[in-house]
Amino acid sequence: MAKLDEKIGFIGGGNMAFAIGSGLINREFVKTSQVLVSGPNIENLGRWRDLGIATTDDNYEVLDKADIIFICVKPHILTPMAAQLRNLHSPTLKDKDKLFVSVLAGVKLKTLEEKFSFVEGLKMIRTMPNTPMQIGEGITVYSPGSYVKQQDLEKLHLMLNSLGIAQQVPETMIDAVSGVAGCGPAFVYTIIEALADGGVKQGVPRQMAQQFAAQMLLGAAKMVLLTGKHPAVLRDEVCSPGGATIVGVHELEKGQLRATIMNAVEKSSERAAELGKK
Repeated sequence: MAKLDEKIGFIGGGNMAFAIGSGLINREFVKTSQVLVSGPNIENLGRWRDLGIATTDDNYEVLDKADIIFICVKPHILTPMAAQLRNLHSPTLKDKDKLFVSVLAGVKLKTLEEKFSFVEGLKMIRTMPNTPMQIGEGITVYSPGSYVKQQDLEKLHLMLNSLGIAQQVPETMIDAVSGVAGCGPAFVYTIIEALADGGVKQGVPRQMAQQFAAQMLLGAAKMVLLTGKHPAVLRDEVCSPGGATIVGVHELEKGQLRATIMNAVEKSSERAAELGKK
């Protein structure tokens, strides 16, 4: 039985939208009949239809029919998309009850509220989710706009928290979190690939090396979360004096792994902020 009665709409049906939508369906938070997705090329929405979800190439249909509307287009598409909706929109009493949720990297609430100012009493929430939401292990931070009520926040939190962890933060923190949690999965996938490559080089079959690398990262992450210990303490617990692990850690230090990852987070955060200005 669905945990939410509202109709959920996605303007833009790309990877982030699909992670959220399919995650909500997999968790039985909504039924497929409650979801509507729009995109400029209907043929690109096939994976949504494979789940039994209705699709359309008409963004306004989503605006008109949905109660909770996720804005999932690329930042540079926001202006023409919002202008198109403005031209088609006729104010109704339903406007003040609709909840808009942006996942656009770097686009601030002030800009979002300006673009959608044609919606009376606009309730806009800015979010930064990540793709592991698809399997219920995601992270989303969010900040509410001017007319968002506490009950709206509670509803969104319930939805997003069912897909991992959700937390309200000051809007000024969202771009920084994007560099850690939003872009972070790509960094970790690169590390998993490198670990697997190292295993293959040492004679471990590819599939086994990849599975072991991924499981090892999963276990290490759970150790951090469940023990509450600082990662450096947990690392020291693995490094025996004169053993194999400390030799490997020394190689990571020589390769400046920590500095490289910190730089990646910094550059990704800066780029997220830049995207919102275009």
